Formats: sequence, C-alpha cells, structure tokens
Amino acid sequence: MKIFKSILVLSLVAFSACKEEEKSLNVSWVSSTENNVWVEKTYTTPSESATTPLSININTENQDQEITGFGGCFNELGWDALEMVTPQEKQQILNDLFSQEVGCKFSLCRMPIGANDYAVDWYSHNETEGDFAMENFSIDRDKKRLIPYIQEAQKINPDVAVWGSPWCPPSWMKHSKHYACKANPEFNDLPEEWSSTEELVSRFITEPQYFEAYALYFAKFVQAYAEEGIDISAVHVQNEYNSAQNFPSCVWRPEDLGIFIADYLGPKFKAEKLDTEIWLGTVERPQIERVSDVVEYKDAKDYIQGIGFQWAGKGAIEAVHDTYPEMQLMQTETECGDGSNDWKAAEYTFNLMKHYFENGANSYMYWNMVLDETGKSQWGWKQNSMISIDSNSKAITYNPEFYLMKHLSAFVAPGSVKIDTDGNDENAIVFYNKAENKVVVLAYNDASEDKEIQFNINAKPVKTMLEAKSFNTLTITL
Repeated sequence: MKIFKSILVLSLVAFSACKEEEKSLNVSWVSSTENNVWVEKTYTTPSESATTPLSININTENQDQEITGFGGCFNELGWDALEMVTPQEKQQILNDLFSQEVGCKFSLCRMPIGANDYAVDWYSHNETEGDFAMENFSIDRDKKRLIPYIQEAQKINPDVAVWGSPWCPPSWMKHSKHYACKANPEFNDLPEEWSSTEELVSRFITEPQYFEAYALYFAKFVQAYAEEGIDISAVHVQNEYNSAQNFPSCVWRPEDLGIFIADYLGPKFKAEKLDTEIWLGTVERPQIERVSDVVEYKDAKDYIQGIGFQWAGKGAIEAVHDTYPEMQLMQTETECGDGSNDWKAAEYTFNLMKHYFENGANSYMYWNMVLDETGKSQWGWKQNSMISIDSNSKAITYNPEFYLMKHLSAFVAPGSVKIDTDGNDENAIVFYNKAENKVVVLAYNDASEDKEIQFNINAKPVKTMLEAKSFNTLTITL
C-alpha cells in the first residue's frame, strides 16, 4: 500500500511539473475566420478530450533558411486608388501596411522599372530611339505616382527596402519596336506580324550596343532613384522572361540573359560602384535549365546574388535550391487570382506560402497591395489586391489576403529562420526568432470543424483548439 501511495504521489508530482512546464511558456494568439478576422485570443489549454490531438513537433535546432522580409508591389494604379480617399484614410491604409508597431510591418517591396500591367499606360524611362548614350533618360513619370507611393511608405518605415524589375525595355530595343509581345486589338496596337508566344527566342536585339545601352539604363535608374532618396536594393533583370503578353513584356533566350548579366550589367554595376544587387528574376517556368542556362553562362554566377520565382516558377524552386544552396531565393509575386478577393483565394495563397517556404524561399511578396473595386489592369486582367477601394462610394475593404499576409509578416521578423518540423504539419509553417527566443507558428485549420492541435516545442507541449476554417498565428516565448 505504501508503494502504491508513493507511486501515486510521484505521478501527481510529475503531472504537476508537466502542467507547470506547459504554463511557463508565454503564448499569444491571433485568429481569423472568414466572418471574424484578427481576433486576439487568450491562450488556455483545452480540457482533456477523448480524441488524440494532432501533433506537430518543433525543435528550434532544426533550422532552415533565414527570412529576409515581406511586402508587396508599388504600382501606379495602386497609388491612383489611394488618391481617391481622404488623406486620413490614405494614411491609415499605409500605416496598416508599413507600420512596424500595428501594421503588416512590410520591409521589402517591389516596383516596376518602367511600365508594367498595372501602370496607367505604357512608358519607359527612355523612348528616344537610338539614344544609346541614354542622354534622354528620365524618371519624371515616376515622380507623379511611384516615387510618392514609396516615399510615403518610407515615412512610416524608413528601412523599407525596394527592388525593381522591368516588364519591358525601351521599346526601340526590341525587334518589334513595341512594348507588347502578343497582339490584342482590344488592348494594344502590336502588328500581327510581330505577335508570337514562342518561348526561348529573344525579342531583345542582342547586339553589343543594345546590351551596353540597356546596362546603362539600369545604372541610371539606380542612380536617379538614389537622388530621390530611394536606394534600390536589387534589380531583377526581367519580369517573366518566358512570357509573351499583350501588356509590357519581353521574352529572352536564357543564354542571352546570361550574356547580358555576365558581360554587360554586372561589369557596369561594378564600374559604377553600385551596391545594388543583381538577381535572376522573375522565373515563371518550372524547368531548371531555364535558370541554369543563365547562371552557368561564363561568370554570370559571380554577379547573380539571388533568384526570384512566381507563378509556374514554383515548380523550379526546389531543384534550384538543391542545385544552388548558397543562393538567396524569393517568391516575387503571389498568384493574383481573378479579382475574387475571397476566402478561397486566401486559402490558395496559404498553400503557396507553405510551398515556397518549404523549398527555401527567404522572402514572400504580395502583388497589388491596393486597387480600386474593379481590380482591372489597363490591359484587361482583373486581379486580387490586399485592400480594395470603391471608386464610387469610396468604401475601403480589407480582403482576406490582407489578414493572411499580416498573420505572417507582422510576426515573423527579418532574421528569423524557418524551422523544419514533423508530425501533422501539412497546414503549418514555423519560424524561430533567436534574438527574442520566440517561436512563431502560422497554422491553418482547413476542416469544417474545430480541431485540437498540440505543438511540441523543444518537447514542451502547447495544446489548443483551432476554429474551423481559421488562420492562426501563435507566438510562443521560450
């Protein structure tokens, strides 16, 4: 009997110690469902249930890639949408995106070099044909929209980094002398004789004087922005270099991009003593050879400091990460849907996030942060945005993907690392902030009923009940 009592006492002590160990972890929790977003919850351990909870094992020693930042793209139509609301409302939106205290804490954002599909209309920074010396280069157009947009963000977060990519070079540098690659009489005037969706054939005129002028164009862009107080952290040499579009675009043969980087752009940046990084981006095809044919040309690898992926490029990131483990990798443009701006779109984006981070991405970019209610580009494609502004009523709507991005970017600080987990981790992404000794879990319950889940963090349990169809960020201070 005494032996039984001793065992019982020891068991109760062990149980009590386990509960104390669980309670010693400081847990904060934010949850969002389709109808109830950004709810700050008080963490309490669920009562014991008959069913075994799902379990995710988290060991903070199992560290993968470092996270460098999150953001979206500064586009002209986004600024025009912001200009429709009052100054106070515009400031609130910008705070909600860039504030490091209460917002999404965006710290790394994209911009176009010249027109993209969300520009007001076509332009480049030098449409003077044959101006190889770039004497007529100008960013005056950007002073109307893009530069104010960026500068307003910088007032909120002075450290926000900006990287740029062209959708199309000056049109006179292409064989067709036109910004588009695919004819569409409704949206462009490209002659049918120049319309082609063929890939792996450069539309850029691959002659030395054109290469030299284009490298100079990039250098002048970086220098002109520096004069406006905006440091360009990196340039990605061509948006979607395999895609012929009815909007500004330019298809490149991968080897020609290698030539441009290795023989012209890299040496030009070096000669001008520019700190701006050169990236191979943005990759939108799954074939790794469309990356390796660029990287392996001559000494291009010496200049390329990262690789960016979007759309079908998600099919290449795993192989690229395995082949070039030293390269920084970026998800450069989250897939923008069809303007639905609904919960289903957020679910899809969560799965994209999971895929990219599981395969080595260091950063994740949304696309349009703000648009009007139509979501339409000037070339006819309706797309999603984090925030929508109605051009008639001026009503402002924060779409589900705004909250999903905030669930990630507001908690995962640059410098955190992605953690390799096991167990029932299909719908969770885990990060560790060593500086603050915090684990951040982004978890999605994709079921139609509430689910109990246990996070075993360095063998310490954190058990909770996730609402049906909910995004959850749990921050656990160790």
